[in-house]
Amino acid sequence: MSIIPHEKEQNSRSVAMSYFDYQDALAFRQMALVHGVDLPKYLLAPEIAVILNFLPDLRQRLFFDTLWNTGARLNECLALTPVDFDLDNGDRPFVVLRTLKQRSRGKGRPRKDEAIRRIVPLLDAAYVQRLREYFATVRPLRSARVWGVASDETRRNWLKAALNRAERDGVTFTFTDITPRTFRHSFAMHLIQHQVPMKVVQAYMGHRELSSTEIYTKIFALDVGQQYGVSFSIPLDAVASLLGRKQC
Repeated sequence: MSIIPHEKEQNSRSVAMSYFDYQDALAFRQMALVHGVDLPKYLLAPEIAVILNFLPDLRQRLFFDTLWNTGARLNECLALTPVDFDLDNGDRPFVVLRTLKQRSRGKGRPRKDEAIRRIVPLLDAAYVQRLREYFATVRPLRSARVWGVASDETRRNWLKAALNRAERDGVTFTFTDITPRTFRHSFAMHLIQHQVPMKVVQAYMGHRELSSTEIYTKIFALDVGQQYGVSFSIPLDAVASLLGRKQC
C-alpha cells in the first residue's frame, strides 16, 4: 500500500492537515523532486506521523519526534540533556540547542557575535506532553544525554529499521533516501507552509546567513504561476473583442 492513497482517504475525512490540500502538496513536491536536483528533500506532516508509528521503541520514536519538532541537526539532538528542555515555562515551552557545526569557522574561541546556542519553541502540545511522560518514566540524570551515548550510525539504523517495517507493511514513500536530515528539512518546510516569516525560520534553523534558509523558498518558486492564476490561453472571442475583428 502506498502512503499516497492512504492519506487521500484521510484527507477526505478531514483528518489530514487543514492548512493546505494534501494531494496538491504531494504533486507539488513530486515536481520539485523530479526537476529540482539541488533542492532539499522533505516529508509532509502525515508522512512523518506514519514513520513515527513504525518506531515501536519509545526512546527511538521520541528521538525522531524531537528532530521533527525542533529542526535540530543530528549532532545537536544527540547532545541534548534534560536541562536543555524547559517544559514548565507556562504555555511557552522551549528547547535550547547547542550548535556543534563549527567546521566552517576553524579553530579558536567563538566570536562574541557568534551564536553557539539557540532557543527553539516547542509548538506542539502533544509532543511536549510526550516529553513530560518520557522524563517522568525514564528519569534521566539532568546532565546525562537524553538518548544515551550510542553513535549517530545507531540512530540512522533505527530509522532504516522503521522504514523497512513500513515497507513490509505495504507503506511506501515518494523518495527512498530518507535520513535524519530529512526531518530537519521537513521542519523548515512545515514552518514555511504555515507562513512563518523567513527570518524566524532562519533563527529556528540556526542558519547564520539568510541565504541558507532561502533554499527552501526555491521550491515554492516552482508553483508561483499557479498561485497567481497565470494563464497564457485567451478565448478567441475575447481576442476579437479586445483587438477588433479587422485586426484578427
